Amino acid sequence: MRAWWREITGLVLPVACGGCGSPRTPLCEACGRALYGTWPCRVRPVPEPPGLPAVHAAAPYEDAVRAVLLAHKERGALGLAAPLGRALAGAVRAAAPPGTGVGPLLLVPVPSTLRAVGARGHDAGRRLALAAAGELRRTGRECRVLPLLRQRRPVADQAALGARQRQANLSGALEAAIGGTRLLEGGRVVLVDDLMTTGASLAEGARALRAAMGPGIPGFVQVSAAVVAAPPLSFEINRN
Repeated sequence: MRAWWREITGLVLPVACGGCGSPRTPLCEACGRALYGTWPCRVRPVPEPPGLPAVHAAAPYEDAVRAVLLAHKERGALGLAAPLGRALAGAVRAAAPPGTGVGPLLLVPVPSTLRAVGARGHDAGRRLALAAAGELRRTGRECRVLPLLRQRRPVADQAALGARQRQANLSGALEAAIGGTRLLEGGRVVLVDDLMTTGASLAEGARALRAAMGPGIPGFVQVSAAVVAAPPLSFEINRN
């Protein structure tokens, strides 16, 4: 009921920019430039968790970008899914450029906890993955969303945890759906999420996929990852 109500109110109530609050637009031109106005690049957290795949991000997690992500995820501003999906699609292109490998792009969203999805009234990660896939298909890339990962045990709220605590909290927490990894055969696999902070969630997602695949899938290409945003320091570390 909550998700349905948010869809309806998003159509009939006045909108304001999710980044700066400017009226009559879900995302103003200036905040749009902050979100997807630069070419996505490789990002690395410090410390970098074991097993983290190569991660590309569209924008630093600060100012307008931070406000837009929080408005979509926590306040149910569903009209922001399209511009956030566009930003995520750019990061996916950087993670898996055209001409690298064969087969379709296979976007595997990192799952939110059932508790978080229930509290928010929507699955923000899956919504952004679907929006990114739509953007990629519009520009000629064959792309599918495969929500193969799920939680196999409860985890603590990560908001107050440090990098190593998050690694311990998430270690072994995810698993791939039984038989689902057959769908990855012949594709280019990209783990996707809205935000990378310590990289623990992406590292655990990659571990779960590799564990499910066993010795290997014919035609499988190594897992990479793409996110909308990452901490500014993650961009700086990559430059040095």
